[in-house]
Amino acid sequence: MASSVQGEPRSTNAIDFVVDLRRDAVTVLAAELGPDYEVDVESLVEAVQRRSSWNIFHLPSMMKVDLFIRRPGAFDDSEFERRSPTVVRPGESLFLKSPEDTVLRKLLWVQQGGGVSTTQWRDVIEVLRVSGPKLDPGYLSTWSTTLGISDLLTRAQVESRL
Repeated sequence: MASSVQGEPRSTNAIDFVVDLRRDAVTVLAAELGPDYEVDVESLVEAVQRRSSWNIFHLPSMMKVDLFIRRPGAFDDSEFERRSPTVVRPGESLFLKSPEDTVLRKLLWVQQGGGVSTTQWRDVIEVLRVSGPKLDPGYLSTWSTTLGISDLLTRAQVESRL
């Protein structure tokens, strides 16, 4: 969702959320979501313990919601702390990661996937193209070096200007 707001809008098969979820809060979350959501509580508890991801489903729309459990680490902390509310309709907002963090996270996914994800790459290019003038180049440079993706960032920046 963040890349569609910060770059080029596109349809998706799922909505991704990074959540800072504790094991004891899983049943509370499932109850709060109510009967419109299919939540496999046991599998979600396991995902929380592994600090991985799991999905739930909004049944009326059959939309998949991917929950990425916040992991410990300096980049994850920075990414989570830099999120900001974005109005999605009058009176309602949703926290989105910063455009810089969208670029960096997607570049990590490109790297981890062996560079074959054209969808993630296209999202990176479009966020750079659309949000480029507002991006913090120092933040991008520092984290891309730390994360070992500075070569990908440079390539994406060049491609976004074509």
